[in-house]
Amino acid sequence: MDWVKIVYSVILLVCGISIFIATFSQKGDERRKFINKKAQSYVFMVVFGTLMLEVAQSIYLTIQGHTSYNSYSISPIMFLTVISIIYLVTLLIYRKKYGD
Repeated sequence: MDWVKIVYSVILLVCGISIFIATFSQKGDERRKFINKKAQSYVFMVVFGTLMLEVAQSIYLTIQGHTSYNSYSISPIMFLTVISIIYLVTLLIYRKKYGD
């Protein structure tokens, strides 16, 4: 394995662990945590549904005999952008609804 990939993987792992630990060490009121959890759970359902549709589409195209369906796949940058916008909108809706 290339040493650049190993270093990159270690950096990603360290960043992920630090983000995971930082979220548990934050102290705040329960309402803010509740609003964040509600928004995150909604976005998770949207991501899961979108990925399920993508898997179903790839299975359908494979059954139909299309060996190359790369032009139909989701763009990762566009996917992250849409998910970020959905999270922002749901966070603002839940903040207004539950008052933070």
